[in-house]
Amino acid sequence: MIKPCMGFKAIAVNTKKIGELMGKPILLMLNSWFDDGDIGPFYCPDCGIIEGFLAYNPNIREQLEIISVDFKRPRPKIIEYLGEENQGSPVLILDDSNQIPDGAKKSLSTGKTLIDDPMLICDYLGKRFKGVRPHP
Repeated sequence: MIKPCMGFKAIAVNTKKIGELMGKPILLMLNSWFDDGDIGPFYCPDCGIIEGFLAYNPNIREQLEIISVDFKRPRPKIIEYLGEENQGSPVLILDDSNQIPDGAKKSLSTGKTLIDDPMLICDYLGKRFKGVRPHP
């Protein structure tokens, strides 16, 4: 329980947006196992690349806000950040205060900067957080 002290009022903080406010990259990925109609289960091969990268770099996983989304479209969590036109996954949302890498895009709906190529995501995160990166 938070108690007010010295004349200050206690406030609640929306922790869901903390990563965004502090410049923590947001990584949106499909849930690990999903069905597609009557077939499956499947996994997303592009998300698998990111999972492999994060297995090599567990310290980088801790530097990200990772949000899992369902396979079925529309994907409301992605739409909230990037608009309806950018529902692909995986996608990394960047804080514009950091250097924007080649290959990054801007959402036309929200203006947020994103990377939607799994190899570019891994390379960017490896450089930014000084981890191992994919061989060129």
